[in-house]
Amino acid sequence: MSPAAHESLEIELKFDVDAGLPAPDLSGLVPDGRVGEPQTYLLEATYYDTEDTVLAVNRTTLRRRSGGTDGGWHLKRPSTVKAARRELAVDFDEVPYDGGVPAALTEQVAAIVRTGTLVPVATITTDRTVTSVFDGDGREIAVFCEDVVSAESLLPGGGVNRWAEWEFELVDGDATILKRAKAYLKDAGARKASSTSKLARAIGSQPADVHRPALPKKPTALDLVISDLAAHRDALVAYDPLARDDAPDAVHQMRVAARKLRSILTSYPQVLAPEAAAPISEELRLLGKVLGDVRDLEVQLETNELLLARENAPEDLVAVLVDGERVRHERALKSMRFALSTHRYLTLLNDLDRLIAEPVKGPDADRPARDVAAEAVAASYKRLRKAQKGLRDHEVWSHDWVEQLHTIRKRAKAARYTAESTEALRRASLHKVGHYAKQIQTHLGVFNDTAVNRARLLAVGGNTPLSPQAHFVLGRLDAREEARGRKAVKAYRRLD
Repeated sequence: MSPAAHESLEIELKFDVDAGLPAPDLSGLVPDGRVGEPQTYLLEATYYDTEDTVLAVNRTTLRRRSGGTDGGWHLKRPSTVKAARRELAVDFDEVPYDGGVPAALTEQVAAIVRTGTLVPVATITTDRTVTSVFDGDGREIAVFCEDVVSAESLLPGGGVNRWAEWEFELVDGDATILKRAKAYLKDAGARKASSTSKLARAIGSQPADVHRPALPKKPTALDLVISDLAAHRDALVAYDPLARDDAPDAVHQMRVAARKLRSILTSYPQVLAPEAAAPISEELRLLGKVLGDVRDLEVQLETNELLLARENAPEDLVAVLVDGERVRHERALKSMRFALSTHRYLTLLNDLDRLIAEPVKGPDADRPARDVAAEAVAASYKRLRKAQKGLRDHEVWSHDWVEQLHTIRKRAKAARYTAESTEALRRASLHKVGHYAKQIQTHLGVFNDTAVNRARLLAVGGNTPLSPQAHFVLGRLDAREEARGRKAVKAYRRLD
C-alpha cells in the first residue's frame, strides 16, 4: 500500500427517513452517556467507475470528496466482518489532484477494472449534521449523521435524485451499541435503507452481489467445474489488492487460488474443451510462479528470523540472512506488482471470466458430477500411491530417495486440490482422500522448506565472506533444520 494511503474498517447502519424527520435524543443509548453538539457540513463528492459500472457490480465505490473532516479520495470495498466495509483513504495533501484517480487507488481495483477506464459516473452533494455519542467515561463510541442528499447520475439517461437518510457509524463502540441503535432509530421513524450505498441510488440501480454459479440438485460435471472455477476466480481477484500491499498471508492465498484454478483445469481434462482450457492453465502456471517467488522468499525470511532468534548471532550473519533476504523479498514484490499490472495478467482474468460465462464443453461435460469427480479423485490418488511405492526403489536418504519425497509431495498436493474441488458433492470417501493427501502435503512441505533453507545456508557459507563465529552459527542452524526435516519425514512415514 502506498504510504499516502491508510485503511480502516467502516461499520455503520443506514436508514431511509422522511425529509425533516426530527432525530431522537441519542444520549439514552448508553448508560450515563451523552451526545456532543451537532456539527453541520456540506459534502461534495464525485464518484468514479467504468461506463458499465463494474465497480458497483462488485460492491465497490470510489469517490473524491471535499468538505467535512475527511476530505480526500475514498475506496470502499466489502469486508468479511458483518455490517462492515473496508475503506481506503488518500488525503488531498498527500496526493495532489492532477485530474485523474491516484495510482494508490487504481492499483487496488486493477483486477476489477482491468482494461476499462475510470470516469465520473455521479456527483453527490450531502448536507450532513453529525452528532457524536459518548459513553459514561467520555469516550466517543459512535457518530450519528442526518443527511439530506442530492445526487446526479452522469451515465447516459441519468437524472437527479433527492432523499434523506440517517447513518449510525461506530467509532470505538461494539455490536451491542449497534443493535441498540438499530431498534432506537426505527422506533423514531427510520426505515430499512432501500439501497446499500448513495451511489447505487444515484445511478438508479441496486448493484447485485457477485456470486459463483449455484450447483443444481443433480449437477453435471460442467456445473461442478464452473462453480469451482468461479469460486477460486473470486478469491484470486479478492486477494489481488492485498497481495500488492504485501498484507499478511495474502500472496500465499492468491497463489493457492491460482493453483486451485489450474488444478481444476488439469484434473478434469475432458469437461472443458482442451483448446479453451489449456492456454488459461499455462497462464495460471506462470502466475503461480511469479507469486511463488515472493512467497518462497517470505517463508525463507520468516524461517531465518525464527532460527536466529534462538542464537547469539553475529551482525554479519544477521545482515546476510535477514537484511539480505528482505532486499531479495522486496525485489520479488516489485516484480510481482509489475506482473499484476501487465496486459497479460488482465487478459488472463478476462479469459477466466469468459470461460466461466461461456464454457466450451468437452466430452465429459454433461456426465453426472459425482461420477466424473470420483474418477478424477481416484486417478490423482492412484498417481500418489504409485509415487509412494516408488520410494521403496531407493536407498533411504539417498539423493534419489529425497527427490522421490518431493514427487510424493507434489502429487499429494494435486490429490488434495482435486478432492477439495468435490466438497460441494459431500461424499465422505472423496473427503477422506483429500484429508490424507493434506497430511502428506503438510509433513513433506515442512521437509521441503528445510531442504530449500539448508541449500540456502550452504550457499551463504560458501559464497559470502563471514566471521568464524558466523560460520559456527551457520552450522548450528543447518543442524537444526536437518533435525526438523527428519522429524517431518518421520511423521509422514507414520501415516501409513
